[in-house]
Amino acid sequence: MAAREQGCEVVGFGRSPQRLETARERGAIDLAARSLEDALEGAEACFCCGPVGMLPGQVQAALDAAGEDCVVSDVGSTKAHVVGVIEDGRFVGGHPVAGAETSGVEHARADLFDGAAWYLTPSERSSGLLLERLHRLVRSFGARAIALDAATHDRLLATVSHLPHVLANVLVAQGARTLALEDEPLPRVGPSFRDATRVAGANTDIWTDIYLANREALAQEIDETVERLRAVGAALRTADAEDLASWNDAARDDRRRLLEADLAGEDVHQLQLTVPNRPGIVAQVALALGRADLNIVDLALAPASDNRSGAMTLWIAGEGRAGRAAELIEELGFPVQRA
Repeated sequence: MAAREQGCEVVGFGRSPQRLETARERGAIDLAARSLEDALEGAEACFCCGPVGMLPGQVQAALDAAGEDCVVSDVGSTKAHVVGVIEDGRFVGGHPVAGAETSGVEHARADLFDGAAWYLTPSERSSGLLLERLHRLVRSFGARAIALDAATHDRLLATVSHLPHVLANVLVAQGARTLALEDEPLPRVGPSFRDATRVAGANTDIWTDIYLANREALAQEIDETVERLRAVGAALRTADAEDLASWNDAARDDRRRLLEADLAGEDVHQLQLTVPNRPGIVAQVALALGRADLNIVDLALAPASDNRSGAMTLWIAGEGRAGRAAELIEELGFPVQRA
């Protein structure tokens, strides 16, 4: 859809004629091809989309069918396993860090990549001209193209993508076990638990492949996480309030730095406000800031125990923009505390 908005002709090929027809009806492709060779005839770029365990074979098949001037990429979330086995200079690994909890062409939209990071992992063999073409194409979709080597990509994604899925699965399993042992009904689940477990139980076929493809980096991250948890446990057992306070403060500072890094170094300012718990409040605040061209970097909600009000925390980039955002929110009648 993003490519078609840029005037490209998009041809689809896959195993399911029914899904291809749905894609055509939804405007995701112009037409469906009956063979891979037909799909890639005259193509300038090809994207291979499938579970990461299938990508090496899928990419090689595309290269075999594509012309000499066609750049072939993929969208898998692990890269070393495919970049390491494909020796053709027309291949440039790729990974758009975008998506939603919904899946399938029925939920596709053209703005999915707006502002998203799209990692490109060229090898020493990759054609410079074709890399440039892919870079321009990705940027035309609205994404931020970021070039990394495959090994670095996999280490980063083990931390910020694959490990959170592991932890989400562990948290829900631990919560279910605790409830079974206590033989009590499910308590009101707080927003922190909901947010931390949103990705639990994601598509098993896809994620089993991801875990295995990036197993070494992911296992190392799990080991380091266990050590950090042990340190927190030790501070709790010794009632070391100073250590716990330092640990919590460091986490807040680390999160701020991560947000700033995502914005290429801009300072991020936190705004906290209490709002009544009624429909449309979040949209009211977001739209007021949007009309003033003030972007919300991140947002967190925490309903009060009586469910009549709630705390809203916003992160805004830039001191001047944060100040203007605070003014607009106060004009709506919600006092703001800045941090």
